[in-house]
Amino acid sequence: MRRRSAIQLIAASLVAGAVWAVEAKTASHLSSYTWKHPAAWFGGFSAVHVYDQGQRIVALSDRSTVIEARIERDRGQITGVTLTDHARLLSSTGRAMSGTAGDSEGIAVAPDGSFYVSFEGIHRVAHYTGLKAKARVLPRPKAFDALNGNGSFEALAMDSSGRLYTLPEKNRTAQGDIPVYRWDGQGWATPFVLPQRGKFLPVAADVGPDGRFYLLERAVGWTGFRSRLRRWQLGDGEVTSEETLFETGTGTHDNLEGLSIWRDDQDRLRATMISDDNFLALQRTELVEYLLPD
Repeated sequence: MRRRSAIQLIAASLVAGAVWAVEAKTASHLSSYTWKHPAAWFGGFSAVHVYDQGQRIVALSDRSTVIEARIERDRGQITGVTLTDHARLLSSTGRAMSGTAGDSEGIAVAPDGSFYVSFEGIHRVAHYTGLKAKARVLPRPKAFDALNGNGSFEALAMDSSGRLYTLPEKNRTAQGDIPVYRWDGQGWATPFVLPQRGKFLPVAADVGPDGRFYLLERAVGWTGFRSRLRRWQLGDGEVTSEETLFETGTGTHDNLEGLSIWRDDQDRLRATMISDDNFLALQRTELVEYLLPD
């Protein structure tokens, strides 16, 4: 998410530390960790990928910075985060990106360590073979041209077959549903839609190790941020069995925008989320974890 009204964001930040009642459905909150770093480029995180049973992460900012970090834990709780590497994303011509072209929002990491990034502003998905590699932009169908300039591909996910899924934050079908675009290595299709429910908008997605499709959503009000996590059974051309795993009250967490679903060393499903502080002093970079039911 790019900066919105300064008044709205400051109001949201002022209440972020005051936890209102969480309307938990079937997930349980494990921990929240505030991550600080003095670098000017640090912040604005819009995506996260957790691996090595929760010991390492890759995170992406909305200003085209990718970071790698090591997670310290005590009895499963995050106690520290150590930055191990970072780089600016490059364009297909090898230039560092900025402004609208560099509005990076979603990340999906492939088994070989390469990764894909979704962008809004200029709506596209690009493949990177490494942190310092040039972008290989995937073909863009005409449908992408009509997407909202500040409301397109916040979310990006990959399934076990290597297919990519992305969806717009704001654009909807004629029936009011959320269109999901899938890349199969050859072209884009729209295999299914997701129901829009209430004022929540999609900000992140993942396909978990259980094969289900997970969607993190956000609602922004004058008094803070709300978050919701839903999931579905994922078929080849449909999704079924919708579940709402949690829905928070205003100010429970900061501006959660990134999502990663993984299994810990006890084989339990976890959701790790990261917040976008919008590079504002009154907000914070927060790593939030929930335990999920199988």
